[in-house]
Amino acid sequence: MPDALMYQEDMYVVLRPGEAEVFMTPAELLDYLSALLSDRQDDLPRDLQRFSNLTEQAMHLRDTACQWALQPGETLEWYVVRLEKP
Repeated sequence: MPDALMYQEDMYVVLRPGEAEVFMTPAELLDYLSALLSDRQDDLPRDLQRFSNLTEQAMHLRDTACQWALQPGETLEWYVVRLEKP
């Protein structure tokens, strides 16, 4: 059985071209992705179109991907990080 600690999401580091890295909690990243998705409802990737609300879309994106193309040449990336050793 895998170690449960491996699946704990303490924090995410979020990378956007031309900006400093930002550390976010899972809830903060969810809010951030929801805000970005709210402006792109007419141009959603196919896998997100099946979800009926922003929260479900953002949760799916956060939990199944680690990057999202915002526009050509600009990709948002996020990675789970653990800030202290258990």
